[in-house]
Amino acid sequence: MSKNNPLQKFDVDKEMRSKLKNQKPFVIWLTGISGAGKSTIANALDKKFYAMDKHTYVLDGDNVRNGLCKDLDFSDDDRRENIRRMSEVARLMVDAGIIVIAAFISPFREDRQMARDLFEHDEFIEVFVDTPFEVVEERDVKGFYQKAREGKIKNFTGLNSIYEKPRNAEIIISGSGALSKVVSEILSCCSSK
Repeated sequence: MSKNNPLQKFDVDKEMRSKLKNQKPFVIWLTGISGAGKSTIANALDKKFYAMDKHTYVLDGDNVRNGLCKDLDFSDDDRRENIRRMSEVARLMVDAGIIVIAAFISPFREDRQMARDLFEHDEFIEVFVDTPFEVVEERDVKGFYQKAREGKIKNFTGLNSIYEKPRNAEIIISGSGALSKVVSEILSCCSSK
């Protein structure tokens, strides 16, 4: 926080907004390499929460790079800035009383920790979607792995750019497992928060 730009205080706070929505806001932070299943899991979670009358929003890596983060490339510095921006957006949404489902590769441990540090201890659930590399490359729904191998995509996470596996994720799942089981496991962790 800048010394010349102190936070403005308002009378309506997170607790009041949460009570109005009849839910506890938090972030489910899905991380893993491209094609691991993060967006698929996020979509399934979103539908499940909706069926439970919960107010949610999905922040998806591909979608935010078409808007708020379209000025960023895939250099390490821009990846960090992308996660910094999305962490701040998620923080604002949690303050608004919303359950946020964030689906980002977020390859660096330090950046995921920075995101975690923005929240109360019970407001951040890191989910490592640990899908085997062979599975995601075989899947290659978007054709990214083939393009990266052909040199058409530089700094591609998992091939020529590092992905640091989480050390303290609340949940580790495989994106190649049954989707209903994965969603149930994540929801079970959420209900214990």
